[in-house]
Amino acid sequence: MEQLIVRLFLALFALEFLVEFGLNELNLRYVRARWNERKIPDFFQGKIDAREYDKSVEYTLAKGKFQRWAEIYGRLVTLWVLFSGLLPFLDGFSKDLASRFLPVMQAQGIIFCFSVALIFTFASLPTDLYATFGLEARFGFNKTTIKLYLADKLKALLLAIAIGVPFLFVVLWLMDATGSHWWIWAFLFISGFQLIMVIVYPTLVAPLFNKFEPLKEGEFRDRILALADQVGFRTSGIYSMDGSKRSSHSNAYFTGIGKAKRIVLFDTLMQQMTTDQGLAVLAHEMGHYKMKHIHRMLVIQTVMLFFGLYILSLLVNYRPLFSAFGLENPSNHAALVLFGLLSGPVTFYLGPLMNLLSRKHEYEADRFAAVTLRDGKSMEEALINLTIKNLSNLTPHPWYSAYHYSHPTPAERIRAIRQYSA
Repeated sequence: MEQLIVRLFLALFALEFLVEFGLNELNLRYVRARWNERKIPDFFQGKIDAREYDKSVEYTLAKGKFQRWAEIYGRLVTLWVLFSGLLPFLDGFSKDLASRFLPVMQAQGIIFCFSVALIFTFASLPTDLYATFGLEARFGFNKTTIKLYLADKLKALLLAIAIGVPFLFVVLWLMDATGSHWWIWAFLFISGFQLIMVIVYPTLVAPLFNKFEPLKEGEFRDRILALADQVGFRTSGIYSMDGSKRSSHSNAYFTGIGKAKRIVLFDTLMQQMTTDQGLAVLAHEMGHYKMKHIHRMLVIQTVMLFFGLYILSLLVNYRPLFSAFGLENPSNHAALVLFGLLSGPVTFYLGPLMNLLSRKHEYEADRFAAVTLRDGKSMEEALINLTIKNLSNLTPHPWYSAYHYSHPTPAERIRAIRQYSA
């Protein structure tokens, strides 16, 4: 049975790799072919000059080539963790360390889970460093200093300890203390925890990494407040974020729920857009709220969590699963780690389905902005501006974008906006 489990996992693991690697290669060839033909989407004709188009293609190709090797490297790391004997070693190490210094029953599990997480964190440093200080710097996007990079990593580690240790303690305690129906109690706890994090993240967590300031007085702010009043949007504030201290990429996002919800604009976006374009972007973000997209995604994630925990409850004491990866005895903490490592290849096809729903939401938010402002031109210009400034791929392969993109391509969005306007 152990050999069957390993073979099944490797087959699904290889399938996921082949799909993602193959789509990346297909996209690279497709982009090169459009580049050779100088085939720019009609919506960008006259909007982007030859130098900007060449740079966007070069950026896309560079990211694709990097993704090729990063994908191989990441897969090798996962296989090494699963089949090198590292997991049983860490299990024994965690048990020994916990018995000496931490008498709490769940201490072994917490140490084990964090040890695995740390290994993946350190293993990802080479690709992360190259992406930040090599790839992004080469195309003029990176603004992060080594000092800021290290400070971010340290903050993230301390935050993971401060939040992750209590979280893991409760989950492991529930698995030990509540019998065969532990997964129901864990589901209730994790769902409540996620809801609390959605509420507190904008005000307590995000400010640890970025500076948020209320939008300054002026025409832009006045028009935003008038728009919010027009659509009945209530928010704790509209903020500018100092994204420029890490990257020159620009963006805007909607976060939080209830009274904690807020709209955040990157300072780079405000520098790169006109007032009308910025207002269109904000109308789009308000559209997500008015059409309850955040709530829908939370419901879907909650349903997926429910079924995921139920499946985990069926496997938590299944000895062949543990012995297949070198672990002598079943344990709750090893079940959590194995489930996290093995679930990706089993469920990777769900990603494109979630992206399909996300793209539907983006179309709906674009339509909301066009209808609310009674003009889709500003939204169209904002998308073109964002696409050019961020060196986005103008001509992705349809299969690649369907699999990877949570947003429709700029050309698809502009085409839909023109239909709404008409």
